[in-house]
Amino acid sequence: MTTTTTQQQVLAQIDRRWGLIRSLLVYHGIPWRGWQLRRFYGQFVPFGGLAIDVGAHTGNRVGAFRQLGARVVALEPQPDFAGWLNRRFGGDSGVTVLTQAVGRAEGQAQLLSSPRTPTVSTLSRDFVERAGASSGFRGVRWQEGPLVKIATLDLLIAAHGVPDFVKIDVEGFELEVLQGLNQALPAVSFEFLPAMRDIALACVDRLESLAGAGRYRYAVSLGERLRLLTPDGMSAPDMCEWLRSMPPDAPSGDVHAWLPESHAASSSRG
Repeated sequence: MTTTTTQQQVLAQIDRRWGLIRSLLVYHGIPWRGWQLRRFYGQFVPFGGLAIDVGAHTGNRVGAFRQLGARVVALEPQPDFAGWLNRRFGGDSGVTVLTQAVGRAEGQAQLLSSPRTPTVSTLSRDFVERAGASSGFRGVRWQEGPLVKIATLDLLIAAHGVPDFVKIDVEGFELEVLQGLNQALPAVSFEFLPAMRDIALACVDRLESLAGAGRYRYAVSLGERLRLLTPDGMSAPDMCEWLRSMPPDAPSGDVHAWLPESHAASSSRG
């Protein structure tokens, strides 16, 4: 092994460790964030329910779901973060950690990793090309990471039960995740980027095809603000119009979709 190779390996390890530390500071460095997460997700996650966290990362949502009294299945394909989740929740029988991704079909795929900014690691080459060209991703560099296992939501449901809530944070792979689901769920959230709003629009269409047009209500939360812009929700056409009207430099966020009867039940229990 050459000196140059050894130096590259050391630098890569430093990048990975810094990426982990950076994420822990971002997602766990605010003392009152846990309370905010519980207050926000309590409207979707009932006590005694089940939450599936697709793209669990450092597990701040996992912790909130557990504190709300729900069982959690946490999926995280990045080995360093899956290892962190296992260390943090390994003694909790209410949490199942899977070092896997989720997609439309069972199999394997290559992770495109960003060691210094691991929150934007992805399975989507389209995301790397399109998001990487936008101003918000200047300085982000992706590289080919490990092959990771892919499950589907249908397989996860068969193994763990029907979830009350599924959180999807997978950097441009959201539609692929929903393509592996073939039933309506009480509540779902997925991330959106203005530069890739077509994916969010397709996700709304997918949910409508599963539940029947007009059954889901939709609302947006921007960034990490943990607040629905329209708490009563809006229809799918209105949600799509909102997404289309976003300026290119608008902030990213999450679209939340829920079946009204399930949302009312969760809120009354929360």
